[in-house]
Amino acid sequence: MLIESRPALDPELAALATAQQREMAESVPGAAAIFEPHDDVAYLIGVVNGRAVACAAWRAPERGAAELLRMYVRPAFRGRGLARQLIVAVEEEAFAAGCPVIRVETDLPAVSALCQSSGYHQLPGAGSRFEKRLPALVQ
Repeated sequence: MLIESRPALDPELAALATAQQREMAESVPGAAAIFEPHDDVAYLIGVVNGRAVACAAWRAPERGAAELLRMYVRPAFRGRGLARQLIVAVEEEAFAAGCPVIRVETDLPAVSALCQSSGYHQLPGAGSRFEKRLPALVQ
């Protein structure tokens, strides 16, 4: 999979985000089905054979910490490790931007399992919030 940064108004990103929101609305009562791009968010697209099939988004709401906001893989492409590749790409970008801590909040069991298997630890008393401290590079 090729992972590319995309602007907030990218049409392929919008299509992926809309598909994710539709899926969420079907499985999670009360989930909004609207994608609203933000300038303070970094967006990544996963491309397979020229087709945008996955996306992730992150931002740094506080100094030194990033928040993974969005993760989606089209159903036909799930089970291939694409979400894990996107998490690594987000971690690399966030670390390069001075954020050695990544946080994720999710109500989805599959995302919780992915976070835990990717080295994230559930925060005590925080329910569905996870955190990972990225190791410092040795020079």
